[in-house]
Amino acid sequence: MADEINKPEFRSSASTTVAKRKSSWSSVLRWIPTTTDHIIAAEKRLLSLVKTPYVQEQVNIGSGPPGSKVRWFRSSSSEPRFINTVTFDSKEGAPTLVLIHGYAASQGFFFKNFDYLTNHFQVIAIDQLGWGGSSRPDFTCKSTEETEAWFIDSFEEWRKAKNLSNFILLGHSFGGYVASKYALKHPEHVQHLILVGPAGFSTVESDSKSELVTRFRATWKGAILNHLWESNFTPQKIIRGLGPWGPNLVRKYTAARFSPKYSAEGVLTEEQNILLTDYMYHTSAAKASGELCLKYIFAFGAFARMPLLNSASEWKVPTTFIYGTEDWMDYKGAQEARKKMKVPCEIIRVPQAGHFVFLENPDGFHSAMSYACRRFISPHPDTQPLAEGLESA
Repeated sequence: MADEINKPEFRSSASTTVAKRKSSWSSVLRWIPTTTDHIIAAEKRLLSLVKTPYVQEQVNIGSGPPGSKVRWFRSSSSEPRFINTVTFDSKEGAPTLVLIHGYAASQGFFFKNFDYLTNHFQVIAIDQLGWGGSSRPDFTCKSTEETEAWFIDSFEEWRKAKNLSNFILLGHSFGGYVASKYALKHPEHVQHLILVGPAGFSTVESDSKSELVTRFRATWKGAILNHLWESNFTPQKIIRGLGPWGPNLVRKYTAARFSPKYSAEGVLTEEQNILLTDYMYHTSAAKASGELCLKYIFAFGAFARMPLLNSASEWKVPTTFIYGTEDWMDYKGAQEARKKMKVPCEIIRVPQAGHFVFLENPDGFHSAMSYACRRFISPHPDTQPLAEGLESA
């Protein structure tokens, strides 16, 4: 189901008026004012900020891995599932770059980067199964292994459906965790791995903040939050519980999270803030699915239950780590992993940026991407220097 973007849709004024009235009343009467259609519409509004034409499609990945009786999320349903995918116009012969978003995000979060990246790559961005505009099956996984396999296998079925191989794979935060696990299982398809503020590389023993987390968990507040974590209480449940007041909470979060912290003019313009807030609300308030992976993948404090550091010696794909210098994810975990890797590995730190480095300092992020992928896009990769301001860790 492909949808060529920027083609106008014409309706009669009467039918348009009726449709708007129905939509308005259904939104008013619905406690949680969102649907999948709302998500796709919010995505289109956000991506209207991108100049490069793109195609949006729902890629059919079937009802479960081939030959398996297990359905996605162990659902009893045999209906097919879909991965929401956007593919941008690019130069012929450009290397393929696949983007995987992080937890509580979706592919639209890369809206500031698509135009730059499409100058060098064939860019494809997805919503992971259970997130954004993708299918949201019931989540019934009961272990870390089941949860990891569900994300990895659904991505592999998407890759097969798109007939992709030899691509550069980028994952942010939790998406970096998924991308890493995928590359460990299917290294033959990944040319280069780019991990942006990835989750899962620190262990309780190696992370400098682990002692603080342990002390906090011993307090009554920490004990309550730890209980909520183990009960799989997610931030999205608060947004849903607030019903029609949910959008206001997301608006306050966006204003605080992307405040003028790293530059005088701020991270987002007023228009960008409005569109991203709207997009975040609809992707967060929709049916709970992918978000419920949280307690199975991470323990309280965001420490991976199956740390990637423990698999570093099995790495088969050249890797670049990119961190904002203010990222709460500790880049030292990547340094420890590099010591065990038998493949080329670089760590780049981008100034004036935190966990959302690609939003907070897009120019610095783009320079880091150009350097990370120099052997694919530069005529003289061996002589390309690291851009001024970036740090090699």
